[in-house]
Amino acid sequence: MPNYDYECQKCGDRFEVFQSMNDAKLSLCRVDGCGGELKRLLGTGGGIIFKGSGFYQTDYRSSSYQAGAKADGGGSSAPPAKSGD
Repeated sequence: MPNYDYECQKCGDRFEVFQSMNDAKLSLCRVDGCGGELKRLLGTGGGIIFKGSGFYQTDYRSSSYQAGAKADGGGSSAPPAKSGD
């Protein structure tokens, strides 16, 4: 279930609500005595957080594969080829 951000058009109160996508939008301000109309804000969505040293195919290779790649010369550490003129 996503979090939705709301802002009161009258008092400016901003808050976040955890609700189902099927639930109706909130319409009245939660501040006592305000009763202002709420506007659902466009959120940036849930940020994806990648944790770890990297996310490449070679990051998860076995240690025997990595040792073999070093013995073969690494391949990726070679200087780029020059184009013929």
